[in-house]
Amino acid sequence: MNKDTIILGLGNPLMGDEGIGTHLIEELQKQADSYPDVNFMDGGTGGMQLLHYIANKKKAIIIDCALMSLEPGTIKRFTPDQVNTVKKLAHLSLHEVDIIKVIELSQQLGECPDEVVFFGIEPEAIIQQMHLTETLMAKIPDYINEILKEITPEK
Repeated sequence: MNKDTIILGLGNPLMGDEGIGTHLIEELQKQADSYPDVNFMDGGTGGMQLLHYIANKKKAIIIDCALMSLEPGTIKRFTPDQVNTVKKLAHLSLHEVDIIKVIELSQQLGECPDEVVFFGIEPEAIIQQMHLTETLMAKIPDYINEILKEITPEK
């Protein structure tokens, strides 16, 4: 079903706080019935497949772990033009991609959403473990509220 808005959670849940985006999508999907025009999607480490997920949407909201030199657990909203990406790619997987490069390619193809918003969350630990740190877990309700503000009409 083609919906106007996509919320895309990114990250690797096998690497601790790196998986925050996918974890938040799992939580947000529990409320999906309240947002019929929104597609909540686990983008994981989707690579160039992400290009197809966001194509021709009115709005794309992307949630990911972001190294911003802030206190661990801090969430920050920003737009693509505010991103200074310095992602280091290992080039070990076809799924590896810099999301900003996906957005740029989407623009070049004329398929970019009208509005793109990022929510970056400062990790505490990116290590091999299948759970988030307690710091990020304690803030899950705050993250959910902040993200839902982005799709909830003002009254």
